[in-house]
Amino acid sequence: MKLFLLTFMNGLTLAALYFLVASGFTLVFGLMRNVNLAHGSLYLLGAYIGFSTAQWTGSWYLGVAAGFFGMALVGLALQIFVFRHMEGQDLRQTMVTIGISIVLADIMLWIWSGNTYQFQAPDMLSGVAHVPLVRVYPAYRLVVLGVAIVIGVGLWLFLNKTAIGMMIRAGVDDRAMLSATGVNVHLIFAVTFAIGAGLAGFAGVVGGTALSIAPGEDVRYLLASLIVTIVGGMGSITGAAIGALLIGLAEQFGLAYSPTYGVVYTFLIMVAVLAFRPQGIMGKRA
Repeated sequence: MKLFLLTFMNGLTLAALYFLVASGFTLVFGLMRNVNLAHGSLYLLGAYIGFSTAQWTGSWYLGVAAGFFGMALVGLALQIFVFRHMEGQDLRQTMVTIGISIVLADIMLWIWSGNTYQFQAPDMLSGVAHVPLVRVYPAYRLVVLGVAIVIGVGLWLFLNKTAIGMMIRAGVDDRAMLSATGVNVHLIFAVTFAIGAGLAGFAGVVGGTALSIAPGEDVRYLLASLIVTIVGGMGSITGAAIGALLIGLAEQFGLAYSPTYGVVYTFLIMVAVLAFRPQGIMGKRA
């Protein structure tokens, strides 16, 4: 029973981390329809920049800020200099972002080598917490779960209850009509891309503190983001949360009870969703 509860808690906290990465991805890929296969690279680059900043300043919080704002600037540059000139050209976006991810991987390997790094969480966020039935559980993992819930609710309110969020959704549905009303669509999309990329960098620092950062993590989290977005539905924050929850739990229960086939379960979920609900659990038909 204790193994089951621990596995459930691990699945929840892993889902929280997947949601943090995939929430940015679903903004850029699911909502804006920009095929950004360099999203995993933004996660890893944000983690490395945050780690170097934290080592240099001695402050984990400054590392978090550096990871978010550093990747927000990179995302802003990507939108202005790359995606703005390839709107609606999925194949070109795919090929260009694959190339960018390869270049970034080589640059990161050159600067930070192939070593594995891990952040040191602040004292007030580390240690253990007393949880009913499980007894003790790493406090930082519960913090990650809480942060993911706050960011998820914040993004939902931003997209559904604010004027800017409504402009973003209107711009995706009919960009020409929104532009005709005098709204600067390019500025809105650039800000949205920056937020999505910043969330990837933020998740890199948070994930690097809970687990570790090393070469190859970019591909892992890009794949996780893709599966979460496909399962949850394109452009849906609620769908991303449901998708992350399913994938996180499936991965942890698979590793605990049938480690040989643990990874297979996540792909079985994706295949089942594509077979019976191709638009994703919370997605809308095109």
